[in-house]
Amino acid sequence: MKRTRMIIIVLLLAVIVAILVLLAYVRFALPNVGKPENIQVLMNDKNIERGKYMANSVCVCIDCHSRRDWSKFAGPLIVTTKGQGGEEFSQKFGFPGKYFAKNITPYGIRDWSDGEVLRAMTCGVSKKGNPLFPVMPYLDYGLLDRNDVYAIIAYIRTLTPIENNIPASVSDFPMNIIIHTIPQKANFTTIPDKTKKEAYGEYLFTAASCADCHTPQDKGKPIKGMDLAGGFKLPVVTGGTVISANITPDMETGIGAWPEEAFVNRFKACSDPKYIPINITHGMFNTYMPWTMYGTMQSYDLKALYAYLRTVKPVKNKITKFNPE
Repeated sequence: MKRTRMIIIVLLLAVIVAILVLLAYVRFALPNVGKPENIQVLMNDKNIERGKYMANSVCVCIDCHSRRDWSKFAGPLIVTTKGQGGEEFSQKFGFPGKYFAKNITPYGIRDWSDGEVLRAMTCGVSKKGNPLFPVMPYLDYGLLDRNDVYAIIAYIRTLTPIENNIPASVSDFPMNIIIHTIPQKANFTTIPDKTKKEAYGEYLFTAASCADCHTPQDKGKPIKGMDLAGGFKLPVVTGGTVISANITPDMETGIGAWPEEAFVNRFKACSDPKYIPINITHGMFNTYMPWTMYGTMQSYDLKALYAYLRTVKPVKNKITKFNPE
């Protein structure tokens, strides 16, 4: 009997030691994506212009890294805050911690090399080697054309410097351990030929990270078989809960019955020079979808995005887009 007890104790100790070793490895050896590359992006007009387009119209980096006017529909950008950071993504939105968008103006990244910015954007590792929570969809950005990411870096270097010191992000347990396993090395691709509309549309779809908001989740993980079927819920700062739309080509509950022109016009409506945002009071329908930014995408690019969405699996999932308080 004593011998059996001793064996059990030894086995338990071995398990505890193994767990501690594993936790120590995850905590101190990960993330392991390599050192920042020794690069210097070209600060030419072509690069800056492409970066401006990607950062404002496709990847919409400027959306999360600026302030938005939530007194108006879809929270249009407050132009004077471009890149200053500070937006909070916390437990009240379903995140496993409290995360803050960083200051990406030349003030905020004044001591970051281009290689360090590249690694953060595409691998999820900070200047100091700490893992980043993928509120910024670096897992998607790591699949883009390297030159597009270079262009974004060139563009944000031209932003007006804004002194705005951001609090450190903090993960709850067990995400403070898990977060070390999320970053991964980038797997850059090349921009598909624009004449191959569906492939080019898929590239834009990845760059815009459409799946992040349009796929419902359970405990932070996409629900199997519900890709792009909508249903992702977020409380709106002006009251109520907004639910993302079904963007699969289902004829009844998705965008299957939408002609191409209707799809493009839905985006372009909020970027029309004559458009005046609706004033929002507490409890009125509002949305996080940055229509005023995505609406500045080129019409051909929106058509390519539409072409790609027509190829995904239709999923029947009727959405009630807004629940007031």
